[in-house]
Amino acid sequence: MEDKFGLNKYGITNFKRVFRNLTRTELTEEAAKRNEGFFTNLGAFNILTGKNTGRSPKDRFIVDQKSIHNKIDWNDINMPTTEDVFNKVFVRATAYLQEKDIFIYDGFVGHDPHYSLSLRVITDLASTALLSENVFVSGRDKDPSIWENPDFTVIAVPFCKAVPEIDGTRSDVAILFNFDKKIAIVMGSRYGGEVKKVMFSIMNLILPEKNVFPMHCSANMGKDNTTALYFGLSGTGKTTLSTDPERILIGDDEHGWSNSGIFNIEGGCYAKVIGIAPDTDPEIYSGIKFGTLLENVDVREDRTIDFASKKYTENTRAAIPLEYVPNAKLDATGPSPSTIFFLSADAFGILPPISKLTKAQAMYYFISGYTAKVAGTETGVVQPIPTFSACFGAPFMMRHPVEYAEMLGEKISRHNVDVYLVNTGWAGGPYGTGSRIKLRYTRAMIRAALNGTLKKAEFVKEPYFGLQIPKEIPGTDIPVKLLNPVENWKNKSNYEITARKLAIEFHKNFEKFSDRVSKEIINAGPVIK
Repeated sequence: MEDKFGLNKYGITNFKRVFRNLTRTELTEEAAKRNEGFFTNLGAFNILTGKNTGRSPKDRFIVDQKSIHNKIDWNDINMPTTEDVFNKVFVRATAYLQEKDIFIYDGFVGHDPHYSLSLRVITDLASTALLSENVFVSGRDKDPSIWENPDFTVIAVPFCKAVPEIDGTRSDVAILFNFDKKIAIVMGSRYGGEVKKVMFSIMNLILPEKNVFPMHCSANMGKDNTTALYFGLSGTGKTTLSTDPERILIGDDEHGWSNSGIFNIEGGCYAKVIGIAPDTDPEIYSGIKFGTLLENVDVREDRTIDFASKKYTENTRAAIPLEYVPNAKLDATGPSPSTIFFLSADAFGILPPISKLTKAQAMYYFISGYTAKVAGTETGVVQPIPTFSACFGAPFMMRHPVEYAEMLGEKISRHNVDVYLVNTGWAGGPYGTGSRIKLRYTRAMIRAALNGTLKKAEFVKEPYFGLQIPKEIPGTDIPVKLLNPVENWKNKSNYEITARKLAIEFHKNFEKFSDRVSKEIINAGPVIK
């Protein structure tokens, strides 16, 4: 077949038809025709991803090349592999595409044209192309010659399996990066987050060289054009709090911060949808309609969705185009933020519901990236477990976390940013004893920080973590007692024991960073009494 799309240069030959840059409607129709999934009553198209219902971090490898060797923070997340292994997997992927229909998506990663990357996704699944159409920035109205030599190409073959004994991989899943060839391969997993996070990981390596701070966070804007950032791991409320009907959404997951402001790296939302409802999550819920791609949601016989069901996984997802989200800012850019929130779902009931951080504390808690797992979230978890993920996104940070923290510190100083640590978890005791902090209280605290009310509050220093907490928040119905963690515990000695244990966990985690940061940042952590 005539190669009008430049596939031969990737070693892709003997293919059948090529579908390049189909519309969202056309991709949904093709996915349905090919039985890749099925429609729900809301019009969204649902697929089941099989055994891979989340990312496979242990199958993610970077080809160790001279051009990047000294830039990568090599560890058990950023694991090296060889050109030989990459070439074997590459040949397997391209051979797999022979005699198949191929879908091509051409777009961009990043809304700011000064810092965006041109991206081509090559796949044999219409649903994978639909995911790309929904989560990246469309290039449909741009000069097609841009993609004759894109900045990066992702070859996604979800149903092709690696053979560890032959290919040198760890399992039948292979997520490989080759920066010299500007190619990434996603093999053996249909989970859409792999394709999405491959490109975010690439941006995390490239953007700092352009003096742009890459961030795993959501962002929104007020009517006064001031922007806010929300950092947090899964389950901390990052999407829920940023999709505030009173504010304009810039993006819910990935952003860059340049000298001229912030921009969304994505073109949509890849939202976790377990337990969502139209009254509690109206913006996300209203975006689930024709053209949205769902993953692993449980659908009843009448095609209605059971969002509460964990039948396939707790990690149910929706790839929603940004234009489907009410109040979304479609150019997905904004000025430099005036306020930053670090969200931690503290299941021990120790962190204050809201506290103001110094610059050194902000860098400490950013490097720590703390939240907690609670019983039932994973097999074998019966007690709260402290969880630390550097920069609130360690699996995607290719450079050393301190490099990103230094960029954060510089931005805070330059733009005089207020930084708050927000506990969206428990108060009055740990999970099982205390109670979850009400969402309406958390929203009220964040709004008080954004509208200037919190600046007028009197702050006191909390003794264990050295955090500045407001004595009260004027103009809200937030109970004064809630603001100080120790006041919510009936047994004060149990509070002190638990606080000390959590402080020790912070110190143990931070030891691996202590040789790269100043004493001021180390001393900004909790005090062990």
